[in-house]
Amino acid sequence: MSQRLNYMQQSPVAFKKLVDLSMALKESGVEHALQCLVEIRASQLNGCAFCLDMHVKQAVIGGERALRLHHVALWRESPLFSARERAALLWTETLTRIPDTGVSDAVYAEVREQFNEKDLCDLTWLVSSINAWNRLNVAFQSVPGSQDKAFGLDKAGLA
Repeated sequence: MSQRLNYMQQSPVAFKKLVDLSMALKESGVEHALQCLVEIRASQLNGCAFCLDMHVKQAVIGGERALRLHHVALWRESPLFSARERAALLWTETLTRIPDTGVSDAVYAEVREQFNEKDLCDLTWLVSSINAWNRLNVAFQSVPGSQDKAFGLDKAGLA
């Protein structure tokens, strides 16, 4: 795979705004470990190898267990996730692949049981943000691991 073009260089203002959004979300009420799970699941659904590679590495650096990372794709069948994590993963899948009928009241109610209004809004921004990153990196075929040094992932011994 070779990168088609460097969207960071071609659209630096928009790139910086999306980076700023992502950084602001890191300070939200949604815990870092849960943010990683959301970013991983959306990236799996969108087929974004670049983001999947990056967010798995970030999760490992953050202390996430390997088995849980392997179970993200099958979270419904796995006993390794809390009710809050399951709700976040459900919300991630629903918003990443919005059904023709929209977000059902049942899904909203299930997720709302686990998240207060602020955290649910932050989670929704997080899902929106990772979907934007996924679309950019899939469209322009960003090479997995190519930005490890810029993100400080090369020092982790994971690259």
